[in-house]
Amino acid sequence: MKTFAAIDVGSYEQTLKIFTMSRSTGIREVDCVNNRLDLGSDTYMTGKLGHDKLEELCQVLREFMTIMKGYKADEYKAYGTSAIREIRNTDIVLDQIAQRTGVKIEVLGNSEQRFLDYKSIALKGEGFEKVIEKGTVVLDIGGGSIQCSLFDKDKLSATCNLRLGVLRLQEMLHRLNVRPSRHPQLLEEILSTQFAVFRKMYLKDRQIENIIVVDDYMAALIRRKLSSSQTGAYIDCASFYSFLDFINAHTDEEIAGRFDLPEENAPLLRISSAIVRQMALLCEAKFIWAPGVTLCDGIAYEYAEKHRLITPVHDFEQDIITCARGISKRYMGSKRRAETLEQIALTIFDSTRKIHGLGKRERLLLRIATLLHDCGKYISMMNLAECSYAIIMGTEIIGLSHREREIVANVVKYNHLEFDYEMESAEGGSMEREEFLTVAKLTAILQISNALDRSHKQKCKDVRATLKEDELILSVDTVEDITLEKGLFTRRADFFEEVYSVRPVIRQKRIL
Repeated sequence: MKTFAAIDVGSYEQTLKIFTMSRSTGIREVDCVNNRLDLGSDTYMTGKLGHDKLEELCQVLREFMTIMKGYKADEYKAYGTSAIREIRNTDIVLDQIAQRTGVKIEVLGNSEQRFLDYKSIALKGEGFEKVIEKGTVVLDIGGGSIQCSLFDKDKLSATCNLRLGVLRLQEMLHRLNVRPSRHPQLLEEILSTQFAVFRKMYLKDRQIENIIVVDDYMAALIRRKLSSSQTGAYIDCASFYSFLDFINAHTDEEIAGRFDLPEENAPLLRISSAIVRQMALLCEAKFIWAPGVTLCDGIAYEYAEKHRLITPVHDFEQDIITCARGISKRYMGSKRRAETLEQIALTIFDSTRKIHGLGKRERLLLRIATLLHDCGKYISMMNLAECSYAIIMGTEIIGLSHREREIVANVVKYNHLEFDYEMESAEGGSMEREEFLTVAKLTAILQISNALDRSHKQKCKDVRATLKEDELILSVDTVEDITLEKGLFTRRADFFEEVYSVRPVIRQKRIL
């Protein structure tokens, strides 16, 4: 039995959850402590965290540390989200917090944060797999942005981020300086415009039946006050629209009294419910489901999964791959060629484990690189490498960190260009040694995989790789003429040999 603590340093609330977990009992929440401290307003307006807010945050985290020690937590994870992520002097602030409280906060990229939220739904949501069998949108509402993730036939098919979080929208309304009675109309105008783009790009003719809401305001209310005892955390959209009419017609004080919530939460509840309403209208959804999960639940799931304390309830890696395939399709990538490259590259990766020392995560990055290897052609055939890099760096891939996305982008880029031994990171400066080596190793594999299908005719689908001393024998069973592949293989083989000290060699076996 392990005791684990999860800390979410959110834009409006800071949460500590204590869990016990074991292989026999799974994950159990034993305590939850919430603190309301608005960090987002400072960050989104000025790009910095005010001194008073920093002082208060440090005091909160010291209290969290005391509680963790009381529970004798074996380990903890503390994550900061958009309010920390968007501070201009993030490293300075995190160092001050660590020195003054002992809490080391890691900053989550948006795609990482949303992926943890998504994992928390799968963990706590009753019947999650059943819900996503039908068209479903997961509406993950944060302080700084909204993540809209689309499930089609139980697979995550697309996801996009909109900078329309509740705190950011609240600041926008304040700047407009209009009377509160006009807020619902203005919110509708802002949201309908942005959601219309989402519909055009991703929904098209899809039938959406369910909306899963993840937020700090609407979700708890639906679970406690709005849903019937027969449906648990579900509410039909007609009932939800009636609720929205109620809150638009009453004051913050009346809403707080009616639904038993702090009065300062009422304006944010209005905004969050307006977001849900616009998405429900856009999708013509029938039901809204509020599983009542938080980022802390996702953090606990990730920890338990990593330490093999639970059996995964959903194939999250496949969802990342499905999203990458969706990106490739959007940019007119060749599905057949991507599948061929994927098969060859993974065969080589698996056959050379003892010389590359990479793991499961790097294998996933290689798969994504094969799927996106030619996405830049959508923009320019002449500048394929640079355009591919720009598309990948500019497109969120849910579940991948910024660092991992940069690795994929560079692997794809140098699949088409001469390798740059002095490559810089996207933030400037030299790339970290470990990341540089990962890029080099994966690029070497992708390059020779690409060379084996240089004609784009899938002549070498059936490839076997055998490592023998200083050679990697690539056995190809085909009756096709592979003169082109053999002729252009040498240069790619040179780089592979430089990286691994092993020479790849093509051996053709003609099928009679």
